[in-house]
Amino acid sequence: MAHTSNKQTKVAPQRIDASTIGNEMYGLMEELFPICRSITGDGVRASLAIIKRHVPLEIHEVPSGARVFDWTVPKEWNIRGAHVKDSSGRKIIDFQDSNLHVLSYSMPIRARLSIKELKEHLYTAPEHPEWIPYRTSYYKDNWGFCLSHNQLLELAEGEYDVLIDSSLQDGHLTYGEYFLKGQTDEEVLISTHICHPSLANDNLSGVALAVFLARHLHQNSLRYSYRFLFTPGTIGSITWLSLNEHQASRIKHGLVLACVGDAGKITYKKSRRENADIDRAVIQVLKDAREPYEICGFSPYGYDERQFCSPGFNLPIGCFMRTPHGRFLEYHTSADDLRLVRPESLADSFAKCLAVLQLLEQNQTYVNRNPKCEPQLGKRGLYSHIGG
Repeated sequence: MAHTSNKQTKVAPQRIDASTIGNEMYGLMEELFPICRSITGDGVRASLAIIKRHVPLEIHEVPSGARVFDWTVPKEWNIRGAHVKDSSGRKIIDFQDSNLHVLSYSMPIRARLSIKELKEHLYTAPEHPEWIPYRTSYYKDNWGFCLSHNQLLELAEGEYDVLIDSSLQDGHLTYGEYFLKGQTDEEVLISTHICHPSLANDNLSGVALAVFLARHLHQNSLRYSYRFLFTPGTIGSITWLSLNEHQASRIKHGLVLACVGDAGKITYKKSRRENADIDRAVIQVLKDAREPYEICGFSPYGYDERQFCSPGFNLPIGCFMRTPHGRFLEYHTSADDLRLVRPESLADSFAKCLAVLQLLEQNQTYVNRNPKCEPQLGKRGLYSHIGG
Protein backbone atom coordinates (compact mmCIF):
# COMPACT_ATOMS: atom_id res chain seq x y z
CA MET A 1 0.00 0.00 0.00
CA ALA A 2 1.19 3.38 -1.01
CA HIS A 3 1.74 6.00 1.69
CA THR A 4 5.39 6.93 2.24
CA SER A 5 6.43 8.27 5.62
CA ASN A 6 9.12 7.96 8.25
CA LYS A 7 6.70 8.91 10.99
CA GLN A 8 3.83 6.73 12.10
CA THR A 9 0.54 8.21 13.27
CA LYS A 10 -2.15 6.03 14.76
CA VAL A 11 -5.81 6.39 15.49
CA ALA A 12 -5.97 6.42 19.28
CA PRO A 13 -7.58 3.12 20.29
CA GLN A 14 -10.88 3.45 22.08
CA ARG A 15 -13.06 0.82 23.62
CA ILE A 16 -16.21 0.32 21.55
CA ASP A 17 -19.36 -1.04 23.13
CA ALA A 18 -20.94 -2.76 20.13
CA SER A 19 -24.33 -3.14 21.79
CA THR A 20 -24.52 0.54 22.71
CA ILE A 21 -23.34 1.69 19.27
CA GLY A 22 -25.87 -0.52 17.47
CA ASN A 23 -28.77 0.64 19.62
CA GLU A 24 -27.82 4.32 19.28
CA MET A 25 -27.58 4.00 15.50
CA TYR A 26 -30.97 2.30 15.45
CA GLY A 27 -32.39 5.11 17.59
CA LEU A 28 -31.23 7.71 15.05
CA MET A 29 -32.91 5.71 12.30
CA GLU A 30 -36.15 5.62 14.27
CA GLU A 31 -36.12 9.40 14.50
CA LEU A 32 -35.47 9.86 10.79
CA PHE A 33 -37.78 7.14 9.50
CA PRO A 34 -41.14 9.01 9.44
CA ILE A 35 -39.80 11.95 7.39
CA CYS A 36 -40.78 12.15 3.72
CA ARG A 37 -37.52 12.78 1.87
CA SER A 38 -36.81 13.19 -1.83
CA ILE A 39 -33.91 14.60 -3.84
CA THR A 40 -34.90 18.14 -2.78
CA GLY A 41 -37.24 19.79 -0.31
CA ASP A 42 -38.07 20.32 3.31
CA GLY A 43 -37.81 16.61 4.16
CA VAL A 44 -34.11 16.68 3.31
CA ARG A 45 -33.63 19.84 5.38
CA ALA A 46 -35.47 18.34 8.36
CA SER A 47 -33.31 15.21 8.16
CA LEU A 48 -30.08 17.21 7.96
CA ALA A 49 -31.19 19.28 10.96
CA ILE A 50 -31.46 16.07 13.00
CA ILE A 51 -28.08 14.84 11.77
CA LYS A 52 -26.58 18.23 12.65
CA ARG A 53 -27.36 17.56 16.32
CA HIS A 54 -24.82 14.72 16.13
CA VAL A 55 -22.13 16.16 13.83
CA PRO A 56 -21.53 19.83 12.96
CA LEU A 57 -22.69 19.74 9.34
CA GLU A 58 -22.28 22.61 6.94
CA ILE A 59 -25.53 22.88 4.97
CA HIS A 60 -25.27 23.80 1.27
CA GLU A 61 -28.10 25.06 -0.95
CA VAL A 62 -27.69 24.91 -4.75
CA PRO A 63 -30.36 26.73 -6.78
CA SER A 64 -32.72 25.03 -9.21
CA GLY A 65 -31.52 25.41 -12.78
CA ALA A 66 -27.81 25.29 -11.92
CA ARG A 67 -25.83 23.34 -14.51
CA VAL A 68 -23.78 20.54 -12.99
CA PHE A 69 -21.85 18.79 -15.77
CA ASP A 70 -24.45 17.14 -18.05
CA TRP A 71 -27.25 17.62 -15.50
CA THR A 72 -29.41 20.47 -14.23
CA VAL A 73 -30.45 20.88 -10.59
CA PRO A 74 -34.21 20.22 -10.68
CA LYS A 75 -37.03 22.22 -9.23
CA GLU A 76 -37.68 21.76 -5.53
CA TRP A 77 -40.49 19.38 -4.55
CA ASN A 78 -42.54 19.53 -1.37
CA ILE A 79 -45.73 17.76 -0.38
CA ARG A 80 -48.30 18.53 2.31
CA GLY A 81 -50.82 15.74 1.76
CA ALA A 82 -52.45 13.41 -0.77
CA HIS A 83 -55.34 10.98 -0.97
CA VAL A 84 -57.73 9.08 -3.19
CA LYS A 85 -61.41 8.92 -2.13
CA ASP A 86 -64.06 6.58 -3.49
CA SER A 87 -67.58 7.66 -4.40
CA SER A 88 -68.69 7.41 -0.77
CA GLY A 89 -65.95 9.82 0.36
CA ARG A 90 -63.86 7.11 2.04
CA LYS A 91 -60.09 7.54 1.70
CA ILE A 92 -58.75 4.39 0.10
CA ILE A 93 -55.20 5.74 -0.32
CA ASP A 94 -53.81 8.27 2.16
CA PHE A 95 -50.36 9.83 2.22
CA GLN A 96 -50.69 10.12 6.00
CA ASP A 97 -50.65 6.32 6.28
CA SER A 98 -47.37 5.98 4.38
CA ASN A 99 -45.27 8.53 2.54
CA LEU A 100 -44.52 5.79 0.00
CA HIS A 101 -48.12 6.08 -1.21
CA VAL A 102 -47.26 9.04 -3.46
CA LEU A 103 -45.05 8.81 -6.52
CA SER A 104 -42.08 10.94 -5.49
CA TYR A 105 -41.99 14.28 -7.32
CA SER A 106 -45.69 14.05 -8.22
CA MET A 107 -47.15 17.21 -9.73
CA PRO A 108 -50.09 18.76 -7.85
CA ILE A 109 -53.50 17.54 -8.95
CA ARG A 110 -57.12 17.81 -7.87
CA ALA A 111 -59.54 15.87 -10.08
CA ARG A 112 -62.41 13.39 -10.30
CA LEU A 113 -61.42 10.38 -12.41
CA SER A 114 -62.92 7.14 -13.60
CA ILE A 115 -61.35 3.93 -12.37
CA LYS A 116 -59.77 3.46 -15.80
CA GLU A 117 -58.20 6.93 -15.74
CA LEU A 118 -57.01 6.45 -12.16
CA LYS A 119 -55.36 3.08 -12.85
CA GLU A 120 -53.06 4.72 -15.39
CA HIS A 121 -51.40 6.45 -12.42
CA LEU A 122 -51.29 3.57 -9.92
CA TYR A 123 -48.19 1.50 -9.18
CA THR A 124 -48.00 -1.84 -7.39
CA ALA A 125 -45.61 -4.75 -6.86
CA PRO A 126 -47.67 -7.81 -7.88
CA GLU A 127 -44.92 -10.20 -6.79
CA HIS A 128 -45.35 -8.92 -3.22
CA PRO A 129 -49.08 -8.13 -3.09
CA GLU A 130 -49.13 -6.78 0.48
CA TRP A 131 -46.27 -4.30 0.07
CA ILE A 132 -46.31 -0.71 -1.20
CA PRO A 133 -43.59 -0.09 -3.82
CA TYR A 134 -41.35 2.98 -3.85
CA ARG A 135 -41.47 4.77 -7.22
CA THR A 136 -40.16 8.14 -8.45
CA SER A 137 -40.47 10.49 -11.42
CA TYR A 138 -37.76 13.03 -10.73
CA TYR A 139 -37.03 14.32 -14.21
CA LYS A 140 -40.35 13.98 -16.07
CA ASP A 141 -43.57 15.67 -15.00
CA ASN A 142 -46.02 13.08 -13.76
CA TRP A 143 -48.20 12.19 -10.81
CA GLY A 144 -49.22 8.93 -9.25
CA PHE A 145 -49.96 6.77 -6.24
CA CYS A 146 -48.31 3.58 -5.02
CA LEU A 147 -50.37 0.95 -3.21
CA SER A 148 -50.35 -2.72 -2.43
CA HIS A 149 -51.52 -4.98 -5.23
CA ASN A 150 -54.21 -6.33 -2.92
CA GLN A 151 -55.56 -2.78 -2.54
CA LEU A 152 -55.63 -2.40 -6.30
CA LEU A 153 -57.64 -5.59 -6.72
CA GLU A 154 -60.25 -4.27 -4.28
CA LEU A 155 -60.95 -1.08 -6.25
CA ALA A 156 -64.51 -1.00 -7.55
CA GLU A 157 -65.90 0.60 -10.69
CA GLY A 158 -66.92 4.21 -10.32
CA GLU A 159 -65.37 7.64 -9.94
CA TYR A 160 -62.64 8.68 -7.55
CA ASP A 161 -61.58 12.04 -6.12
CA VAL A 162 -57.84 12.52 -6.39
CA LEU A 163 -55.78 15.10 -4.50
CA ILE A 164 -52.03 15.63 -4.40
CA ASP A 165 -51.22 18.81 -2.49
CA SER A 166 -47.65 19.30 -3.63
CA SER A 167 -45.48 22.05 -5.08
CA LEU A 168 -42.83 21.85 -7.78
CA GLN A 169 -41.09 25.19 -8.18
CA ASP A 170 -37.72 26.92 -8.26
CA GLY A 171 -35.89 26.36 -5.01
CA HIS A 172 -32.74 24.52 -4.02
CA LEU A 173 -31.00 21.18 -3.78
CA THR A 174 -29.76 20.75 -0.21
CA TYR A 175 -26.89 18.62 1.07
CA GLY A 176 -24.80 18.36 4.21
CA GLU A 177 -21.02 18.22 4.52
CA TYR A 178 -18.76 17.65 7.50
CA PHE A 179 -15.00 18.16 7.19
CA LEU A 180 -12.69 16.79 9.85
CA LYS A 181 -9.15 18.17 9.52
CA GLY A 182 -6.28 15.74 9.94
CA GLN A 183 -2.51 16.20 9.92
CA THR A 184 -2.39 16.21 6.11
CA ASP A 185 -4.56 17.63 3.33
CA GLU A 186 -5.04 14.16 1.84
CA GLU A 187 -8.66 13.14 2.30
CA VAL A 188 -10.83 10.13 2.97
CA LEU A 189 -14.33 10.65 1.57
CA ILE A 190 -17.35 9.01 3.22
CA SER A 191 -20.57 9.48 1.24
CA THR A 192 -24.15 8.33 1.82
CA HIS A 193 -27.47 9.16 0.16
CA ILE A 194 -30.30 10.79 2.11
CA CYS A 195 -33.02 11.08 -0.54
CA HIS A 196 -35.20 8.05 0.22
CA PRO A 197 -38.40 8.43 2.27
CA SER A 198 -39.38 5.83 4.87
CA LEU A 199 -36.94 3.14 3.79
CA ALA A 200 -34.73 1.83 6.55
CA ASN A 201 -31.95 -0.33 5.15
CA ASP A 202 -31.81 1.75 1.96
CA ASN A 203 -30.65 4.07 3.22
CA LEU A 204 -31.14 5.29 6.77
CA SER A 205 -28.70 2.57 7.78
CA GLY A 206 -25.99 4.20 5.67
CA VAL A 207 -26.83 7.61 7.12
CA ALA A 208 -26.57 6.30 10.68
CA LEU A 209 -23.26 4.58 9.96
CA ALA A 210 -21.76 7.76 8.48
CA VAL A 211 -22.93 9.81 11.47
CA PHE A 212 -21.42 7.48 14.04
CA LEU A 213 -18.15 7.08 12.15
CA ALA A 214 -17.86 10.88 12.07
CA ARG A 215 -18.59 11.13 15.78
CA HIS A 216 -16.00 8.49 16.62
CA LEU A 217 -13.25 9.88 14.38
CA HIS A 218 -13.78 13.36 15.82
CA GLN A 219 -12.34 12.05 19.10
CA ASN A 220 -9.11 10.79 17.54
CA SER A 221 -5.79 12.11 16.28
CA LEU A 222 -5.90 11.56 12.52
CA ARG A 223 -3.34 11.52 9.74
CA TYR A 224 -5.87 11.95 6.95
CA SER A 225 -8.56 14.60 6.73
CA TYR A 226 -12.09 13.19 6.48
CA ARG A 227 -14.98 14.56 4.46
CA PHE A 228 -18.49 13.25 5.11
CA LEU A 229 -21.20 13.91 2.50
CA PHE A 230 -24.94 13.52 3.08
CA THR A 231 -26.39 14.08 -0.38
CA PRO A 232 -29.42 13.09 -2.45
CA GLY A 233 -28.55 10.15 -4.69
CA THR A 234 -26.95 10.74 -8.09
CA ILE A 235 -27.78 14.45 -8.51
CA GLY A 236 -26.26 15.23 -5.10
CA SER A 237 -22.86 13.66 -5.75
CA ILE A 238 -22.82 15.08 -9.28
CA THR A 239 -23.52 18.52 -7.83
CA TRP A 240 -20.80 18.19 -5.19
CA LEU A 241 -18.24 17.04 -7.76
CA SER A 242 -19.19 19.89 -10.08
CA LEU A 243 -18.69 22.45 -7.33
CA ASN A 244 -15.52 20.85 -5.94
CA GLU A 245 -13.75 19.51 -9.00
CA HIS A 246 -10.61 21.49 -8.11
CA GLN A 247 -10.10 19.60 -4.86
CA ALA A 248 -11.18 16.10 -5.89
CA SER A 249 -7.53 15.12 -6.41
CA ARG A 250 -7.02 15.34 -2.63
CA ILE A 251 -9.25 12.29 -2.14
CA LYS A 252 -6.95 9.31 -1.62
CA HIS A 253 -9.50 6.81 -0.28
CA GLY A 254 -13.26 6.65 0.05
CA LEU A 255 -16.38 4.65 0.80
CA VAL A 256 -20.00 4.97 -0.24
CA LEU A 257 -22.22 3.54 2.52
CA ALA A 258 -25.57 1.90 1.72
CA CYS A 259 -27.75 -0.98 2.95
CA VAL A 260 -25.61 -1.74 6.01
CA GLY A 261 -28.28 -2.72 8.56
CA ASP A 262 -29.76 -6.04 7.40
CA ALA A 263 -28.68 -9.48 8.56
CA GLY A 264 -26.76 -10.36 5.39
CA LYS A 265 -23.00 -10.75 5.07
CA ILE A 266 -20.79 -7.78 4.23
CA THR A 267 -20.51 -7.08 0.50
CA TYR A 268 -17.89 -4.75 -0.92
CA LYS A 269 -17.94 -3.33 -4.43
CA LYS A 270 -14.46 -2.36 -5.55
CA SER A 271 -13.51 1.01 -6.93
CA ARG A 272 -13.11 1.32 -10.69
CA ARG A 273 -9.36 1.04 -10.15
CA GLU A 274 -10.00 -2.46 -8.71
CA ASN A 275 -6.72 -2.50 -6.70
CA ALA A 276 -6.70 0.83 -4.86
CA ASP A 277 -5.57 0.99 -1.24
CA ILE A 278 -9.20 1.20 -0.12
CA ASP A 279 -9.99 -2.02 -2.01
CA ARG A 280 -7.04 -3.82 -0.46
CA ALA A 281 -7.79 -2.48 3.03
CA VAL A 282 -11.44 -3.59 2.99
CA ILE A 283 -10.53 -7.04 1.68
CA GLN A 284 -7.86 -7.43 4.36
CA VAL A 285 -10.25 -6.46 7.16
CA LEU A 286 -12.91 -8.85 5.87
CA LYS A 287 -10.39 -11.69 5.57
CA ASP A 288 -9.13 -11.08 9.09
CA ALA A 289 -12.70 -11.17 10.48
CA ARG A 290 -13.02 -14.81 9.36
CA GLU A 291 -16.70 -14.35 8.58
CA PRO A 292 -18.56 -14.77 5.27
CA TYR A 293 -18.24 -11.83 2.87
CA GLU A 294 -18.48 -11.06 -0.84
CA ILE A 295 -16.30 -8.92 -3.11
CA CYS A 296 -17.79 -7.51 -6.32
CA GLY A 297 -16.01 -5.91 -9.24
CA PHE A 298 -16.88 -2.39 -10.29
CA SER A 299 -19.85 -1.75 -12.55
CA PRO A 300 -21.61 1.51 -13.54
CA TYR A 301 -24.76 0.47 -11.68
CA GLY A 302 -25.41 1.12 -8.02
CA TYR A 303 -24.99 4.15 -5.80
CA ASP A 304 -22.83 7.26 -5.93
CA GLU A 305 -19.61 5.34 -6.45
CA ARG A 306 -20.73 5.55 -10.11
CA GLN A 307 -20.14 9.31 -10.05
CA PHE A 308 -16.95 9.34 -7.99
CA CYS A 309 -15.45 6.59 -10.16
CA SER A 310 -16.61 8.04 -13.50
CA PRO A 311 -13.75 8.22 -16.04
CA GLY A 312 -13.13 11.95 -15.62
CA PHE A 313 -12.53 11.48 -11.87
CA ASN A 314 -11.74 7.77 -11.35
CA LEU A 315 -11.41 8.27 -7.60
CA PRO A 316 -10.41 5.37 -5.34
CA ILE A 317 -13.87 4.95 -3.81
CA GLY A 318 -15.68 1.66 -3.23
CA CYS A 319 -19.15 0.82 -1.95
CA PHE A 320 -19.59 -0.83 1.45
CA MET A 321 -22.85 -2.78 1.92
CA ARG A 322 -24.37 -5.83 3.48
CA THR A 323 -26.99 -7.26 1.09
CA PRO A 324 -26.68 -5.14 -2.07
CA HIS A 325 -29.54 -3.15 -3.54
CA GLY A 326 -32.03 -5.27 -5.46
CA ARG A 327 -30.87 -8.49 -3.79
CA PHE A 328 -33.08 -8.33 -0.72
CA LEU A 329 -36.80 -8.85 -1.31
CA GLU A 330 -37.81 -5.77 0.65
CA TYR A 331 -35.75 -3.40 -1.52
CA HIS A 332 -37.69 -0.25 -2.51
CA THR A 333 -40.89 -1.35 -0.82
CA SER A 334 -42.73 -0.65 2.41
CA ALA A 335 -41.23 -3.87 3.81
CA ASP A 336 -37.87 -2.08 4.05
CA ASP A 337 -38.92 -0.81 7.45
CA LEU A 338 -37.24 -0.74 10.83
CA ARG A 339 -38.00 -4.42 11.38
CA LEU A 340 -35.58 -5.32 8.59
CA VAL A 341 -32.66 -3.63 10.34
CA ARG A 342 -30.83 -5.14 13.30
CA PRO A 343 -28.79 -3.15 15.84
CA GLU A 344 -26.18 -5.92 15.91
CA SER A 345 -25.75 -5.65 12.12
CA LEU A 346 -25.36 -1.89 12.38
CA ALA A 347 -22.73 -2.36 15.07
CA ASP A 348 -20.88 -4.93 12.97
CA SER A 349 -20.89 -2.60 9.94
CA PHE A 350 -19.55 0.19 12.15
CA ALA A 351 -16.77 -1.97 13.58
CA LYS A 352 -15.62 -3.23 10.18
CA CYS A 353 -15.69 0.24 8.58
CA LEU A 354 -13.75 1.65 11.49
CA ALA A 355 -11.19 -1.16 11.18
CA VAL A 356 -10.74 -0.25 7.50
CA LEU A 357 -10.13 3.41 8.36
CA GLN A 358 -7.71 2.47 11.14
CA LEU A 359 -5.78 0.28 8.71
CA LEU A 360 -5.52 3.18 6.27
CA GLU A 361 -4.41 5.51 9.06
CA GLN A 362 -1.68 3.13 10.21
CA ASN A 363 -0.52 2.01 6.79
CA GLN A 364 3.12 2.87 6.10
CA THR A 365 5.78 2.09 3.54
CA TYR A 366 9.31 1.84 4.92
CA VAL A 367 11.86 4.07 3.17
CA ASN A 368 15.38 2.86 2.51
CA ARG A 369 17.57 5.60 3.99
CA ASN A 370 20.77 4.05 2.55
CA PRO A 371 19.81 3.00 -0.98
CA LYS A 372 23.32 3.39 -2.43
CA CYS A 373 25.25 0.15 -1.93
CA GLU A 374 24.75 -2.19 1.00
CA PRO A 375 24.65 -0.73 4.51
CA GLN A 376 27.58 -1.17 6.91
CA LEU A 377 26.30 -3.85 9.24
CA GLY A 378 29.27 -4.06 11.57
CA LYS A 379 28.79 -0.62 13.11
CA ARG A 380 25.22 -1.56 13.82
CA GLY A 381 26.16 -4.76 15.65
CA LEU A 382 24.77 -6.94 12.89
CA TYR A 383 28.00 -8.43 11.51
CA SER A 384 30.79 -10.43 13.14
CA HIS A 385 34.00 -8.49 13.75
CA ILE A 386 35.99 -11.63 12.84
CA GLY A 387 35.68 -12.51 9.16
CA GLY A 388 36.89 -15.44 7.15
